[in-house]
Amino acid sequence: MDRSAAAPGVLEGSDVGSQKDRVVTEEEWLQKWEMGNIGFHKEQGHPLLQKYLNVLLNGRSGLRIFFPLCGKAVEMKWLADMGHSVVGVEVSEQALKEFFAEHSLPYHEEPVPEISGAKKLQSTSGNISLYCCSIYDLSSYVSLMITLMEKNSSYLLVTVSYDPNKHKGPPFYVPESEIKSLFGNHCEIKCLQKVDDFSDRHRQWGLDYFLEVLYVLKFVA
Repeated sequence: MDRSAAAPGVLEGSDVGSQKDRVVTEEEWLQKWEMGNIGFHKEQGHPLLQKYLNVLLNGRSGLRIFFPLCGKAVEMKWLADMGHSVVGVEVSEQALKEFFAEHSLPYHEEPVPEISGAKKLQSTSGNISLYCCSIYDLSSYVSLMITLMEKNSSYLLVTVSYDPNKHKGPPFYVPESEIKSLFGNHCEIKCLQKVDDFSDRHRQWGLDYFLEVLYVLKFVA
């Protein structure tokens, strides 16, 4: 389950307005966690993942599920309790430690020799492994996700939609054309649902609409 719409990154393309080439630095992202400016975090889990979980699982059990840019997503504990193995990547060590603390999960830390300064926080039970490093230390984002997908595997991707000329982000506006451009050569792409998520917070940003858009990407080649 990808929360990339709320996470640091770069957008390129002709239809993202003033957000073209906009970057959230690692320092800005870490500051958001330090200041508690994490409105993107959903304490009760993401309702679209709960609704479309069967699309992702497709009747399978014991899966290895990857959470890129995971923050402290509560769904990681939820899926681990179902018997799945969870792997996450997040640059904020604070977010990862808050995840284990809030779920009262014992864990241990160990270095990741292949990546300078990186560490792995793993639950004592062994079914949750969270890597503290930038996902861009692993590879570029899209190419990484493609290399992790086997034929017929599924990937749930949540993006947001609003007028990018009225808000510079984050979260960043990601048009469907960008999804098709990045993943279309390898995946079948289907939009499952668009949800009106407009709130007073978005109104304060100068927006008049804010949608969450859920896609399922099925790897075919």
